[in-house]
Amino acid sequence: MDYANDSTGLFHAAFVYPTRAALARAVQRVIDAQVPLTGASDHGVSEAIYLDDPDGNGIELYRDRPRDQWPRASGGEIEMFTAPLDLRELLAEA
Repeated sequence: MDYANDSTGLFHAAFVYPTRAALARAVQRVIDAQVPLTGASDHGVSEAIYLDDPDGNGIELYRDRPRDQWPRASGGEIEMFTAPLDLRELLAEA
């Protein structure tokens, strides 16, 4: 694929929110605007919602968990993962 002619070459733009409640309010606004979500993931260290803008560019809305909540392996290494995010639980924070 020739990215110079077919797309921006941008994977996605990410917007971080300071709290879970702020992320939940933003996601609720997206849902209220009837913008389809393309994904919702729990990465252990963060929670992320994915959608596309009208031009098809990916957008990520996310918040980082406090570092003391990050999952760690027995050796202390950070263990990121990708699991489904419970949207109902998130939206209850809105």
